[in-house]
Amino acid sequence: MDFKKTALGLEFGSTRIKAVLIDEHNKLIASGSHEWENQLVNGVWTYSWDAIHAGLQACFADLKKDVKDNFGVTLTEVGAMGISGMMHGYLPFDKDGQPLTEFRTWRNTITGPAAAELTELFHFNIPQRWSIAHLYQAILNGEDHLPKLTHITTLAGYIHEKLTGKKVLGIGEASGVFPIDPEKPVYDAGMMEKFNKRIAEKGMKFTLQDLLPDLLMAGENAGYLTEEGALFLDPTGEFKPGVPFAPPEGDAGTGMTATNSVAARTGNVSAGTSDFAMIVVDHGLGVHREIDMVTTPAGLPVAMVHCNNCTSDINAWVNLLAEFAGLIGAEVSKDALYKKLFNKAMEGDKDCGGLLSFNYFSGEGVTDLDEGRPVFARMENAKMNLANFMRCHLLSALATLKIGMDILTKEENVPIDKLYGHGGYFKTPGVGQTMLSAAVGSPVSVMETAGEGGPYGMALLAGYMLWKKAGQPLEDYLNHVVFADAKSSTIMADEADVKGFQEFLTRYKNALPMEKAAIDCLK
Repeated sequence: MDFKKTALGLEFGSTRIKAVLIDEHNKLIASGSHEWENQLVNGVWTYSWDAIHAGLQACFADLKKDVKDNFGVTLTEVGAMGISGMMHGYLPFDKDGQPLTEFRTWRNTITGPAAAELTELFHFNIPQRWSIAHLYQAILNGEDHLPKLTHITTLAGYIHEKLTGKKVLGIGEASGVFPIDPEKPVYDAGMMEKFNKRIAEKGMKFTLQDLLPDLLMAGENAGYLTEEGALFLDPTGEFKPGVPFAPPEGDAGTGMTATNSVAARTGNVSAGTSDFAMIVVDHGLGVHREIDMVTTPAGLPVAMVHCNNCTSDINAWVNLLAEFAGLIGAEVSKDALYKKLFNKAMEGDKDCGGLLSFNYFSGEGVTDLDEGRPVFARMENAKMNLANFMRCHLLSALATLKIGMDILTKEENVPIDKLYGHGGYFKTPGVGQTMLSAAVGSPVSVMETAGEGGPYGMALLAGYMLWKKAGQPLEDYLNHVVFADAKSSTIMADEADVKGFQEFLTRYKNALPMEKAAIDCLK
């Protein structure tokens, strides 16, 4: 095996760091992973710096082991690689590259005043998780790290800089740091000028030009693995420096790439710890608090509905049921239990028989909640059985996404020719697809590679940089080189499923005051 003809994608997901190695035919040949979890520390959702560093090294070591097991050799080089990670958030650094605060992740809903003020200033929706909202909230708070601030980035950008020394971001990831000019691939100059003027009035000595990473498009070279970076990635010293890097991207961009959803009128839904829909649009949209405007890794405009909460509540209930199974001596693997419970949900009443749940572990911007409290409720005459119970939680995981999607399809008349699903929610064949199809009222496809998700998408972006023809657009490369013979399954929910989801959603919307009361009462 010639590993110079491979491409490596490594992604920092919410619950797992995963590496995917593909060959020159874009087929997965090895992988590695490391599980981790965020923590709520002093009111901030974060991962420690030690956890970030150790997780990277553990994931890469697991990839090396997989290569050794499968090919009998030590992985010392690849043809190209790239880093992706959870979108946006806030990672501020001083002139020596030292972090000035904890890593503030996408899950935080602590920047409401900043996001609202910037949305009004720019006449452009600024979500709470965006880096610029975190920066401005720190300014509004008068945080003491600001005089030392020289650079901000995202998790993907931070790891990329540790490995290559380059302060850069792919345009898709950068579009959630600060808005991108709709006419050209640069930060919006008019909005930057407004922001710089506003913060100067508040006594800040820096400008955005001082702080923001440089922008790169998919296919461009983003630097090379340095000797220091090689040792950081692989402390054994076996992996060689000099590997070229693709621009670091966010998990939204890699998800679009992994599902061949980077052309206009295509879209995908990523459903795991969070869920989000990415629809590549062909016309301008109005300003909506529920809709983020970002870009593909190639710079095309994308309307994004992002929800902070998806499968965490499902996982909590599955863990409870696994504990019960162990209690009665019916030991079952988690994978087998998930499959059984997801399939059981297909037997439930289409509207869940009067059961209701809110899956809000954290705040949710689409429904304007700064905190979350998982809540399960039922009518006194509800049909309380296992099938309805599981279906209720599966529909709850998509309910907030559906609220945002309705704005796109009904208010903004955004057409969607193809919709792909990927992520853990779709792991049990047919189930997640049917639920999402019922939610959006259109067919949903899942590719055979959907389980690999973002890391696979990042590997494809690294391969695109390495193997594309001169001038070949990303969408053309994906269509004709990567996915020309891809296998996928497509499901269209029946009319009863669609009607049942709508009945569940009506109950869900009517009960939102109950969720708000839970936040107020459960302190």
